[in-house]
Amino acid sequence: MPSNPKIPKDMILKAALDMLIRDGYAALNIKALAKELDCSTQPISWHFGNMDGLRRELADYALSYANEKMHPSAKSGFEAFTEVGAAYINIAFDEPNLFRFLYMDGSSGYCLGGLDALISATDNTALITKVSEEFTISEENACRYIQNSIIYTHGIVSLIASGVMKSTKTQVMEMVNRAGYAFLSQESADLQSTKSLGNRLLSGGEK
Repeated sequence: MPSNPKIPKDMILKAALDMLIRDGYAALNIKALAKELDCSTQPISWHFGNMDGLRRELADYALSYANEKMHPSAKSGFEAFTEVGAAYINIAFDEPNLFRFLYMDGSSGYCLGGLDALISATDNTALITKVSEEFTISEENACRYIQNSIIYTHGIVSLIASGVMKSTKTQVMEMVNRAGYAFLSQESADLQSTKSLGNRLLSGGEK
């Protein structure tokens, strides 16, 4: 194998991600990726060793790509959380192969499953505190609202990404909004404040 491959690792990972999004993970292998790049298999093998090595690094690369899409810009905890929810829905609709790879079939190693890990992550801990303060509810109640919202949203968009459920993006966002208001109501949040914030949330538009 060459000691200094001409094709850089990032270029290979970008091509692999493009194939994953377009064709699905099952269509991705070293020979198919080499054909996509119009090169031999040597640079891919040199960088990643085998398909397991490629999958591991592709998982990190794909997760970074998805996380960048879901990075919130809002300062409000509630708006930031719903901004992430809208981006999550967008990925399920617009890039279902990526969504399945990362959050459903386990191929990436990042398949959603540990809700406790999601809730206890540093970013979500700060989010829980913000939501608690914004709606004058306990952090326990805010945590429960966030957890319920994650479970509900993941369930709906998994059905969409798998082709089981046929709804528009706007319809799904409306369902998630209604569920979110219901979850907040269960936690004794100020729904008037919620509705005033919610007028501009989960606005992914009709696709």
